[in-house]
Amino acid sequence: MPNQFTSSVYGDLETYFLTDYALLDQYIGDTLWSWGSNGEGPLGTNDRTSRSTPVTTLLGGTNWKSIACGRLHTIAIKTDGTLWSWGYNFYGNLGDNTRTFRSTPVTTLLGGTNWKSIASQRYHTVALKTDGTLWSWGYNQFGQLGNFSSGSTASRSTPVTTLLGGTNWKSIASGYAYTVALKTDGTLWTWGENFNGQLGVNDTTSRSTPVTTLLGGINWKSIASGYGHILAIKTDGTLWCWGRNGYGNLGVNDTTYRSTPVTTLLGGTNWKSISCGDKGHTIALKTDGTLWSWGSNVYGQLGTNDTTTRSTPVTTLLGGTNWKSIAGGGYHTVALKTDGTLWSWGANFSGQLGINDTTSRSTPVTTLLGTTNWKSIACASSHTIALTAGQSVDFS
Repeated sequence: MPNQFTSSVYGDLETYFLTDYALLDQYIGDTLWSWGSNGEGPLGTNDRTSRSTPVTTLLGGTNWKSIACGRLHTIAIKTDGTLWSWGYNFYGNLGDNTRTFRSTPVTTLLGGTNWKSIASQRYHTVALKTDGTLWSWGYNQFGQLGNFSSGSTASRSTPVTTLLGGTNWKSIASGYAYTVALKTDGTLWTWGENFNGQLGVNDTTSRSTPVTTLLGGINWKSIASGYGHILAIKTDGTLWCWGRNGYGNLGVNDTTYRSTPVTTLLGGTNWKSISCGDKGHTIALKTDGTLWSWGSNVYGQLGTNDTTTRSTPVTTLLGGTNWKSIAGGGYHTVALKTDGTLWSWGANFSGQLGINDTTSRSTPVTTLLGTTNWKSIACASSHTIALTAGQSVDFS
């Protein structure tokens, strides 16, 4: 039996096995925490009680790897490559071949240990496997699952592949009733509902099979989607957006919807990462570590100490150049700093800010749990999910 001890490497807790021949290591992973609305069980705590402070899921464990939220459900991947989901399941968005709501995590019917990444924004779920295939399930009224070969837009309670198929899918994002994905060749594809022009094909006709945006190109790097708008960053660092713009969520100093990609008014070639809120706000990070937001601000989700909607990018009141990652919920925003602290602001009716009350905030606040080992974040309409990295153990 090998001796086992733990040590922190690059912020992640690992287990090392010392044998007579070699020092072997095995990745353990991170702890999953959730807070906010829990009426449909998206917190995974085996009840329907909302929480205003972070709690762990009933499944527990320190082997969680990645997370995503739908409007009322949660999806997560473990370090062993298995995919788990819980919460709202009316459209089969948990992928377990039922329409039964779950308040504890369950695995998808497809099973497997080769899930790589996940995305959800409302009532359907999209996931990539390590073999480069793309799978989706749940709500499909507008063809957002991309599998129209059967001639039906019926919802699916088990995973299906898109009609386009292929093993070269790289990253994914999902909106209210549409899907966005990048391939390894740098092309960007969209499908599903298109009433707001969010497919980027210069019309408002919905598509049930994947199409490329009118702008085309093979230099797309990252994507994000909201209720009805899409953001994307190119390899040259420019940021593009299109679709719904009623709150100025495209950042072009007006409220005119766009069915083809446009750049934000702020411009620049140093955009790093992006996220969209479910109700019309946008958040983005630059390579200099600054955080910018624009669009709907009715509950202070832009973090500017007011509730004034903006159609051009502004920085949060907290400012700083040490922002690391971002996530947009319905009317709230969550962000991580490079020091490992977690901050949130905006609507808090269900306790989704994690500060032990239900008072909304228009400036960033830290969660009640504190700690400086927050690693990744995701949020939905009214709940928040986050991972904390394992703690270091000093053997010196």
